[in-house]
Amino acid sequence: MIIKNKKPTLSIIIVNFNVKELLLNCLESIYKSKGAKKQWEIIVVDNASSDNSVNTVKKKYPLVRVIVSKRNLGFSSANNLGVSQSRGKFVLFLNPDTLVESKTLQETLDFMIADEKIGALTCRVDLPDGKMDYSCHRGFPTPWNSLCYFTGLSKLFPKSKTFAGYPATYHEIEKVHVIDCCSGVFLLVRREAGDNIGWWDEDYFWNGEDIEFCYRLKEAGYLIYFYPKVKITHFKGSSSGLKKTARTKVLREVRIKSAKSASEAMKIFYKKHYQNKFFLLRILILFGIFALEKYRLFRISLSK
Repeated sequence: MIIKNKKPTLSIIIVNFNVKELLLNCLESIYKSKGAKKQWEIIVVDNASSDNSVNTVKKKYPLVRVIVSKRNLGFSSANNLGVSQSRGKFVLFLNPDTLVESKTLQETLDFMIADEKIGALTCRVDLPDGKMDYSCHRGFPTPWNSLCYFTGLSKLFPKSKTFAGYPATYHEIEKVHVIDCCSGVFLLVRREAGDNIGWWDEDYFWNGEDIEFCYRLKEAGYLIYFYPKVKITHFKGSSSGLKKTARTKVLREVRIKSAKSASEAMKIFYKKHYQNKFFLLRILILFGIFALEKYRLFRISLSK
């Protein structure tokens, strides 16, 4: 049973946008999770969905707290809204298009509680075909890491720290270890750490905000761990429509907005953290981002 009145150990925050059935499945997987101490609260922040998500969740899961926004706030702002009304010492940001395995929540929480140096942690995130979602385990997108990733050098030399810096495949994926960056799909955060960095940067609407979050945690001296002993399944792209693993049909205008948001996020991160360091590469980097956006928009224009 999810405890509502007693102060929870864990606050689970889920931002929803028009993925009602996936959200219901996600909530069901949370309720089925095995744990000795279910002192958790679940908060769903709905970003102006039009698929009756709010009423359905309230009816089926009355203990889940639903916060309704009249407009789409984006991922960062919606998460911050959820945090402002949460009470747990630890906060888990979880995507609605995920299924949580039985021991995942309790085991990752126990691991974090045992080590106060950990600011954030993620588990293994698998796609429906069983392959790992690269974004749950990666380095920062420096100009060099990005170049190696987009030119395919990281795939040619997956065990090289020099060439595979972004996907970080040079690590032993099966073992627990420190990483630079993970995904907001499953991001467990110590509240003290989140408070210290001011939580999510609302300059980002959709995409890139998790990299920014991790970057600021590392700057503040916190460790970020990859814990692959447990996992979740991610139906990636179900809100944005940008991935083949999506389980929903997303309107073309939403996909276009998502593609533009992804490119904008790259520019924001570069300007915040790398512009002064790599000023001479500025034109090349911004052109690369521009070209990537046009390519993605072209692919969307060809799709149905």
